[in-house]
Amino acid sequence: MKLRTIDNLDLRGKYVLLRDDFNVQIVDGKITDAFRIEQSMPTINALRDAGARVVIVSHLGRPKGTRNMEYSLKPIAEYMNVPLISDCLDKDFLGGMRDGDVALLENVRFYPGEEKNDPEFAQKLADGYDIFVNDAFAVSHRAHASTVGVAEILPSYAGKLLASEIDHLSHVMENPRRPLLAIVAGSKISTKIDVLKSLARVADRVIVGGALGTTFNYALGDRVGNSLYEADQKETALGIIEYARENNCELLLPLDKGVAKEFKRDAARENKTFETIADDDVILDAGVETTARNIDAVNNSATVIWNGTVGMAEWEPTWSYGTFSLAHAIADATRAGKLESIVGGGDTVAALEASHTKSDMTYVSTGGGAFLEFVEGRVLPGIAILEDK
Repeated sequence: MKLRTIDNLDLRGKYVLLRDDFNVQIVDGKITDAFRIEQSMPTINALRDAGARVVIVSHLGRPKGTRNMEYSLKPIAEYMNVPLISDCLDKDFLGGMRDGDVALLENVRFYPGEEKNDPEFAQKLADGYDIFVNDAFAVSHRAHASTVGVAEILPSYAGKLLASEIDHLSHVMENPRRPLLAIVAGSKISTKIDVLKSLARVADRVIVGGALGTTFNYALGDRVGNSLYEADQKETALGIIEYARENNCELLLPLDKGVAKEFKRDAARENKTFETIADDDVILDAGVETTARNIDAVNNSATVIWNGTVGMAEWEPTWSYGTFSLAHAIADATRAGKLESIVGGGDTVAALEASHTKSDMTYVSTGGGAFLEFVEGRVLPGIAILEDK
């Protein structure tokens, strides 16, 4: 996939509408994780250095098309030390901008036309700008006004972050170093059927963990206690097991689990095989044997692609064992030059942060849903419109 990029563009004096994804966690008015903002800076700095007048459009949360100031981008503007324009459709400030200036528009989702990709709203958003740059991979699976609508109106290009995301993910999916290990976890098999099938076609082995893995264990007749799983997805799980077999992909399912009597952070942990799991046990983490097997799989791979934690990783230290052990094993092998590691998804990236392993990964994607949809092979509308055909 070849995208139009900002490289070699004459941008001096041009008004650039830049779509970034600043949908970051904010607690008590303070940003607690600036990963997406920091990843966007290379494009912002490149545009500034080229003399562009940069106006950033982004969203925060789900204000549902209303001006709900709970979702204001004010904390982000303060973090970046740039002016916040109180209405994303305001144009009055443009005349006062100079080459290299940067401003941030207020939450584009304050308007219902954003998520509806309303053509009239898209035109109003695009008015006054010369060029559109999309650097928001994480929302490029959405056909919204600020990802697709304005790209149909203005000359449009991919930013450095978006282009890098596509390059790394395309490489892994099309020409990976082998053996390729995929790790897929999370809560619901119903949301990951297509990604599991896509990975089964290209990966040599797939680790299935978390509540997702518990559903597979249930489908095979294992005891899973009073745990989160999808009983109605039994046939789906069995079908994926057969699909993987047909594609010569080895599925690595949970062998044991860390369990408790309550779904609580401070609940006492026991490690149990499926034969000994009681009806009132609640599965909260990968077990010791499963974790050792997972680490061995990492150490015998050349590429790892990972999405989803294998337990309640945010409940550290008791229930982060399985996820943090995986993170450290991947980080160690990557740092030693033995492994190429691609990681995506909000919970997974948060686990990398908490385990202090993020900087050791080959590539950490800003995308969650977009990451999965790209791996599935779906057409991402915000990407497709930037293809250099």
